[in-house]
Amino acid sequence: MFHPFTNPEDYTTMTTTTFDRLGIWNWERPDINDEVRYAKYAEDAGFDSVWQGESRLVRDAMSVLGAYTQVTDEVDLATGVTNCYTRNVALMAQTFSTLDELSGGRAKLGVGAWWDPLASKVGIDREQPLRRMWEYCTVTRKLLDLENVTYEGQTLSVEDIELDLVRSDAEARSVPILIGATGLTMNEMSGELVGEGIVDGVMMNYLIPPEHNEKAMAKLEEGAERRGGSLDDIDRPQLIAVSMNEDADVAIDNARNLATQYIGQQPHIRKACGIDEDLGEAVSERLGGWPADAEAIEEASELVSDDVVTNIVAAGTPEDCVERVGTYCETGCTEPVLYSLDDNVEEVIDVFAEYKAE
Repeated sequence: MFHPFTNPEDYTTMTTTTFDRLGIWNWERPDINDEVRYAKYAEDAGFDSVWQGESRLVRDAMSVLGAYTQVTDEVDLATGVTNCYTRNVALMAQTFSTLDELSGGRAKLGVGAWWDPLASKVGIDREQPLRRMWEYCTVTRKLLDLENVTYEGQTLSVEDIELDLVRSDAEARSVPILIGATGLTMNEMSGELVGEGIVDGVMMNYLIPPEHNEKAMAKLEEGAERRGGSLDDIDRPQLIAVSMNEDADVAIDNARNLATQYIGQQPHIRKACGIDEDLGEAVSERLGGWPADAEAIEEASELVSDDVVTNIVAAGTPEDCVERVGTYCETGCTEPVLYSLDDNVEEVIDVFAEYKAE
């Protein structure tokens, strides 16, 4: 394994930043067994959560989370995030009832509205993502509370269904639900759902600048207060991409391709970044659509400057990364969920563990 630095304790005196909570995010490591190992490693280092990505058609999150339940004892285990379309609402409730049992009550459901063109390519109509999220979370919560549910909505309908727990623990499943919110309207609605007692918070997205968090906080608070809640009621973990190396230039270069992909392929990310529209369109054109091959990504990345990369990725030396992640906490994040872009996952865990508040 590549080791960009040797002793994380060497970096503990460089910043006063501390973190009350920390998580890691796993997704598509070449060897899936490494993801299982990182989950255990993070728990041993004092981290609070492990999140499993499920964005593109790579690995499904549920199978891997099941594996995590068998090698960890204390960390929360969450999807970061799954979507509110491909699993019907009954199956989602059934799945998280099972993960709740396997983990001893440590499962969390992070759920988002997915994205095009992937959704349309598999036959999903995303014309009403806000309405879908409201209805999906509402019915899921009722099912996890072991209610019998009949619901007639605009995007989903169920009749006389409930979790059939005759032969298992028939207690309500206290599974926190967090909405993967990037757009300001989705944040506002998420605040309303927290105020209604349906969801517990949001999982804020990655590859956006900290300044976007400030706008999201205002919308979250507005939505929550409309329904009798407050911003303090809203949990706000955030996925943050980390590219760490003793050589800051190397770290930035290592993050450029991912930044390029998201700027060019996911308009909601581009909008949240405040990327110049002409640049975004130029990057998208060079990528040539979704999915893009490695050669197209490399060519398009020539358009993405260092400033753009460091605006949306915690990229640089260990001190740079810790301080940048701290900026996300200062602007609203309650728990950084770190995604190491390189194969130095354990080293990133070690460095940030040194800044964990006692």
